[in-house]
Amino acid sequence: MSLADHSATPRGRAFLWGGLLLGILLVVVLLTHGFGLLGREEEPASDATGITRKGDQIVVPEHSRLRERLKVAPARAETTRTSLTLPGVVESDPAHTFAVLSPVAGRVIKLEAALGDRVRAGQVLAIIDSPDLAQAYADYDKATDALALTGKNLQRQQGQVELGTASTRDLDQARSDNSQAAAELTRAQARLRVLHAPVDPQHRAAYLSVTAPASGSITTLSIAPGNMINDPTQTLLTVADLSTVWVTALVPEKDLGSVARNQDAQVVLSAYPHKVFGGKVLFVSDVIEPDSRRDKLRIAFENPDIALKPNMFATVTLLGDPQSRIVLPTSALLMNNDRTTVFVATAPWTFERRAVETQLREGPTVTVEKGLNAGEQVVVQGGILLND
Repeated sequence: MSLADHSATPRGRAFLWGGLLLGILLVVVLLTHGFGLLGREEEPASDATGITRKGDQIVVPEHSRLRERLKVAPARAETTRTSLTLPGVVESDPAHTFAVLSPVAGRVIKLEAALGDRVRAGQVLAIIDSPDLAQAYADYDKATDALALTGKNLQRQQGQVELGTASTRDLDQARSDNSQAAAELTRAQARLRVLHAPVDPQHRAAYLSVTAPASGSITTLSIAPGNMINDPTQTLLTVADLSTVWVTALVPEKDLGSVARNQDAQVVLSAYPHKVFGGKVLFVSDVIEPDSRRDKLRIAFENPDIALKPNMFATVTLLGDPQSRIVLPTSALLMNNDRTTVFVATAPWTFERRAVETQLREGPTVTVEKGLNAGEQVVVQGGILLND
């Protein structure tokens, strides 16, 4: 049967029309996309920004305007120091804080200093009328007289022994009595020295003067004129030498591993917020405070102008050892699926996303702990344009 016979049937006509339409469609595709479509390899995907993605890498084409908006800079290594900020308080040095006691019982008849006064060593602070002072003078006079009497008796016995009118036993007794008198006089003199009472009868005081044991400030006062003093352990007042003070900081138990003696410290006081006092840790306590579960460390400061006053609040910053770390601008950081990432250049205008771990943020910069090496080129501005 000929082609004309096939075309005469309905089935034949449908076959011819189908072939004609398929040929027309093939011609249109070739004219639209060009004959190079046949056998062409698959090209990298390109998005609306003009960048091309090849697996994990992102390529910015040469004529893309995106290049003008990206800023690439090398990751630089800087010497940084870790820090630990703690609350603190100014305290007087216990080794230079003196509790003033009365060596005798008596009645306070006059105060020569007031709370807060600055006093000198040896300055009279209070005057006490005490019968014990009179007893001390009486003991001294008795001991002096006894020593003179036993001395004469000893000389007499020595002369009689030489003449043969006295026994050596009497001489030994005279020597013993003289030695005991001398010892009693020594005791009486020591008692007067403790009382700071003059021995010379022409300069003897009727009242006991309580003097400052050292120069400093009177920080506590617990007596007033007319008070009776019966307890020798009663503190009359406290003198603190504030030329050197301590700043005591409280360290949480979990941070003790980063604290050590001679560690550099910076202290800022609430009273002087714009001034930083630099010092070193003097010592770290060996005992944890049971109520706060914190350890105490102390930093000593010279305080010639008494600018640091006990009970002032302070903020203590402990500085760790210098370490070399990678530093980036915070603008380079991007968040991706709860991870901190940056774009690193692997070739000119070719970037890949890399996860990093950061630790310290100080103003416009951030310290990178892991994921980046010094000198690697990083997108520090405009990286959001490369984000998915």
